[in-house]
Amino acid sequence: MSETVDDLSVSYFEGDLETVKQLDKIVLTKGAWATLIFRYQDWDQNKQAYSPDKYTIRRYQKKNGEYKQRSKFNISSKDQAEKIIAALQVWLQEPTAE
Repeated sequence: MSETVDDLSVSYFEGDLETVKQLDKIVLTKGAWATLIFRYQDWDQNKQAYSPDKYTIRRYQKKNGEYKQRSKFNISSKDQAEKIIAALQVWLQEPTAE
């Protein structure tokens, strides 16, 4: 496990092969609970190539000096990511109800 938010990653190796290749990450929140969004690709054994970009939002809790993953949400496609963005943009444009 990781001791700092900067050490958190979704990269994964099976032997010498990187089966999950992290392309980027953005830290959304830090602290006892950290939230990060990652851009990554999966290795497709049949095609011998990496998948199109995928995205995942992960929540980590720091306990006993180490971050442990507590939850995740995988965004399965560019289309799904664009729909999430569009929904958030609509909500952010609405006047707040008070």
